[in-house]
Amino acid sequence: MLVLVVAINGSPRKDGNTAQMLKAALDKADDLGVDTAFLQVSEAIKELKVPYCIHCSSPCRGVCYEGTKLEEMFDLLRRADGLILGSPVYFGTVAAPLKAFWDKTRRIRKELALLNVVGGAVAVGGSRFGGQETTLRAMHDMMLTQGMTLVGDGHFSGDAGHHGACAQQPAGDDHQVFERTRLLVQRVVEVARATADLRRMNRVAVHG
Repeated sequence: MLVLVVAINGSPRKDGNTAQMLKAALDKADDLGVDTAFLQVSEAIKELKVPYCIHCSSPCRGVCYEGTKLEEMFDLLRRADGLILGSPVYFGTVAAPLKAFWDKTRRIRKELALLNVVGGAVAVGGSRFGGQETTLRAMHDMMLTQGMTLVGDGHFSGDAGHHGACAQQPAGDDHQVFERTRLLVQRVVEVARATADLRRMNRVAVHG
């Protein structure tokens, strides 16, 4: 089974520090022989008439994003085996584009589309102790609500960080961050390969 790892950039900047970390993660995933994709969520959110969830139907029918780039992104997530979420720190938590994007995943949550998908997270702050770990934990909470399987720290010889990879901007000057990011995605790929049957059985059960 070929593994698909998707990086989700929650930053409003498509070429900023968070994007640099996520692209380093995807480069490592490519080296590991898996398929990859990069999603710039702000591009999808900004084209919506209502860019945030207003809980207009229950269960969610996804009518607010039908025929949009956001729908295409969600279709991709339905096929994912691993996700790497990334965000800069905004007031101690995730940036608005990522929160708006995730709030609109109610329909795929009902479908159990991300159940047992493997997740990891990266965060960038303006200072060394700038809220990176609280931002990582916020992304973890978002993924856990989808029933995802999270990875963080590894062995001492392969430490991705207790909760994920953290950087101080500019990320390019943080000598440890890209190595930790590569270790994190390696963990995601390893666990995704080991749990492939769980996702296959779940998707067969849901969609037939």
